Amino acid sequence: MTQPKPPAPSKDQPQDQPQAQPKTGDRIAKVIARAGVASRRDAERMIEEGRVQVNGKVIERAALNVTPRDRIEVDGKLLDPPEEPRLWLYHKPVGLVTTNRDEQGRKTIFDDLPEDLPRVMSVGRLDLNSEGLLLLTNDGDLKRRLELPSTGWLRKYRVRVNGRPTDQMLEPLRKGITVDGQSFQPMIINLDRQQGANAWLTIGLREGKNREIRRAMAEIGLTVNRLIRLSYGPFQLGQLKSGEVEEIRRRALRDQLGLAIETPAPKPKGDPKGVNRRRKPAKPGAGKPGGGKTFGAKRPGATRTPERGPGQGAKRGPTKGKGRRPGPKT
Repeated sequence: MTQPKPPAPSKDQPQDQPQAQPKTGDRIAKVIARAGVASRRDAERMIEEGRVQVNGKVIERAALNVTPRDRIEVDGKLLDPPEEPRLWLYHKPVGLVTTNRDEQGRKTIFDDLPEDLPRVMSVGRLDLNSEGLLLLTNDGDLKRRLELPSTGWLRKYRVRVNGRPTDQMLEPLRKGITVDGQSFQPMIINLDRQQGANAWLTIGLREGKNREIRRAMAEIGLTVNRLIRLSYGPFQLGQLKSGEVEEIRRRALRDQLGLAIETPAPKPKGDPKGVNRRRKPAKPGAGKPGGGKTFGAKRPGATRTPERGPGQGAKRGPTKGKGRRPGPKT
């Protein structure tokens, strides 16, 4: 029995179809962001403006994959190899703008940071009159990852409002509210105490839209006169003073973010705990929200102390009759 012959190829269809080659490397915008030059979105904008060259040619679209063999230039400068992702906690003071350059000439957070800090970008923003925890990173891709709403990290704030709020007044915010056509997700709000004409609240958000807390409070007739961010996901303000910067340990980055970081962090001189802390002289009373309390926040990046073995300062037992200096006889 003869097998049926396969149909003859059409003249309009080429007989040998080239196989699609798998894409290699990473998108150009991601590579620029990983090098700490800009966020991925800003990198795409720089490409559209013709500020990026690959192998000597100006590129106009971000839909391009590159490999370490490609020569990439941004604004005429050769792109440095990507640095290891790093993350810092910064206690932003009141009166600083969270931007690289301010059109009105106001002082920015980058004017306040220590000079020996590498080029960093802020994760999200705090407005001019807000203070507290702000995350900084040298990695644009990590910045984008931490800012995505899908991360769903809770951000806690200590808020002082002028007025006498009640649970009934705050209930619309707990259910979700729309202000000027913009919807805000439900907030977690605890009324802590009334202090004269003001009240202190603890508020938790998972989105953090522009001036969300201030606008929501104004909608129910309350005016925010102090706002302090206490935490951003697992990272907390703790005892960090105003204007102070502290780097998160690599182990904490690995545990909290799943980053593959294997090289141990070098311990800065004079700091046995291995915490890289930098600070500028703070003004008297700065960094003490709500009367100097830390509201139970833990030190960020802290790791559990390993158990001590025998001969290494093991836990003390009962001291009765052991090594106690005899007291005066009566």
